[in-house]
Amino acid sequence: MKATEPIDPADGGTPEDRRTRKARQTRNALAAAALELILEHGLATTTVEAIAERADVTRRTFSRHFTGKEDAALDFVRGDGDAINAALRARPAAEPPLLAYRRAVRQWLADEANPAWHLRPEMRRLLALVDREPALFAAYERIRVDAQEESVRIIAERLGTDDVRDVRPAVVVDAAAGVLTAALRLWARGAADHDPATGDLAALVERAYDALTSAAASAAAESTTEE
Repeated sequence: MKATEPIDPADGGTPEDRRTRKARQTRNALAAAALELILEHGLATTTVEAIAERADVTRRTFSRHFTGKEDAALDFVRGDGDAINAALRARPAAEPPLLAYRRAVRQWLADEANPAWHLRPEMRRLLALVDREPALFAAYERIRVDAQEESVRIIAERLGTDDVRDVRPAVVVDAAAGVLTAALRLWARGAADHDPATGDLAALVERAYDALTSAAASAAAESTTEE
């Protein structure tokens, strides 16, 4: 029988807990190293080997966590999608889907225990770089689509419907996530009426959602008039 790894009371948790925590710390270190190096030296000149070296791990360890340098540098996007979806699952069942998504995004932006990535100054630079680097953009889109597909499944469950046959979950998520994406791009580029240095992305997101609901209300009114 294989001996069980002793538990150090000072460390806390089971051996499995510690292994999971260590793996997460390694992943975070690799993501941070990738982000730093790409911003310092550019995407083309940054190598996976350099990222692994800065994180003080082997090339093989890098490959256990990420498929490439773009995936590593954008790991925060995956974490954001997970956080938004977790908040979306927890929204009250009676809440309309679009409002539930909007409030899930608001919760993510306001979470003080796990501050949103946009509060770090380099994030604006990275998002701007995503627009200029095709490989980064492709990685960003893959991660974003994966998160939205999970959001569609969550909305379908909330509506008690099939996310394949019923168009509503996909429409809600595409609209709600599209608003967030638009706000992020404005924030990254520096909207004329918004100072990115303040870190007030939350206010910009709220204005973007207000614009969506206003447009939807106007469209509904026009449709009623036409009938």
